[in-house]
Amino acid sequence: MDYTDLISSIAFDKAGASRVTVPEDWMQGRTTYGGLTSALCLKAALPLAGGRPLRSAQIAFVGPASGELVSVPTMLREGKNTAFISVRMMGPDGIVAECIFAFGSARESSLDFSDMIAPPATMPDATQAFFPDENRRPAFSRHFNVRLVKGGRPISGAPDGEIVLWMRHRDEAAPMDAVTLLALADSPPPAALSMLTQPGRISSMTWMAEFLTDDISTEDGWFLAQHVAQTARQGYSSQAMRMWNSKGEPMMVGRQTIAVFG
Repeated sequence: MDYTDLISSIAFDKAGASRVTVPEDWMQGRTTYGGLTSALCLKAALPLAGGRPLRSAQIAFVGPASGELVSVPTMLREGKNTAFISVRMMGPDGIVAECIFAFGSARESSLDFSDMIAPPATMPDATQAFFPDENRRPAFSRHFNVRLVKGGRPISGAPDGEIVLWMRHRDEAAPMDAVTLLALADSPPPAALSMLTQPGRISSMTWMAEFLTDDISTEDGWFLAQHVAQTARQGYSSQAMRMWNSKGEPMMVGRQTIAVFG
């Protein structure tokens, strides 16, 4: 199912909860792909946000998300310019995700700068595919085009845990908004996976994403991402994430904690 069809299939009840059943082609093992889980929770929060842009998202992946997923939003606090909204996603066996979204209207400020320079990169069409074999990639990842600018592929024994990628939705009808960007941003495997020399299971535990603009835009759907595994100890890896649009304008920064089994 295409991304836009899946998002359109979300049903809201009178209490404001959203319901959706995620098809198999959006699964990552026995759970819904984490970026989509996050995007579905954000979609549930938007009706309470009053049109304010998303500024940050904090997501805890509590358990496997499968079957019918019900997302229940709660307004924690609303002010003139900001709103804090929590979303609890439930599956047939209980809680699968807990999120807090912070929304904030643009405001005048004496500070206006950006010190986040995009790494050098070849153009997407001149960049090699991250998954060269379509038959050996996770089911959900087939919904994305991913090109490898720098670093190693998964389980390649790379000397470090930095990868730089071009990424885009294959669904060209996907709207250019925060939900779509959140669904895309988590599509690559953790950067630490490139350092492994044999297969090992991974599981995202938490993800924090900060949106640096309310103008989510780019050319031809491509975004440039840099993921850096900064530590890997005692079976857990912590990585930093940054994302720019095709013009090198900052879109998002984030952090992620991943359990690494192997």
